[in-house]
Amino acid sequence: MKTVLVADDEISIRKLYQRELSREGYSVVLAANAQEAIKLAREVVPDLVIMDIRMPGMDGIEALGRILEENNEIPIVINTAFSSYKDSFLSWSADAYVTKSSDLTELKDTVKTILTDKEAAPAQ
Repeated sequence: MKTVLVADDEISIRKLYQRELSREGYSVVLAANAQEAIKLAREVVPDLVIMDIRMPGMDGIEALGRILEENNEIPIVINTAFSSYKDSFLSWSADAYVTKSSDLTELKDTVKTILTDKEAAPAQ
């Protein structure tokens, strides 16, 4: 079973994503902030991270950089309500950028595609 780490400061979003991704067959680990996401990415080593950008304290962009410094094999999906970050070079190191929506189809499809592609890729 693939493990997805969801980092978002809104508990309702974390719980919704946990429910929906669990229904898709993933094990879901939750982080309430960027610092917790970095810690869990190190301890759990998820197959994929879904990262919000605007969180109290450290933002998701800085957390993305720190996670990738330690393990650049973990795909990261930026998931934010703010589409303006999409054109920022700081977000380019993410594997995907999905704007938050009440319809989680795009997010779930993105997660599935990235994990399927990662599994199919030859080991280096």
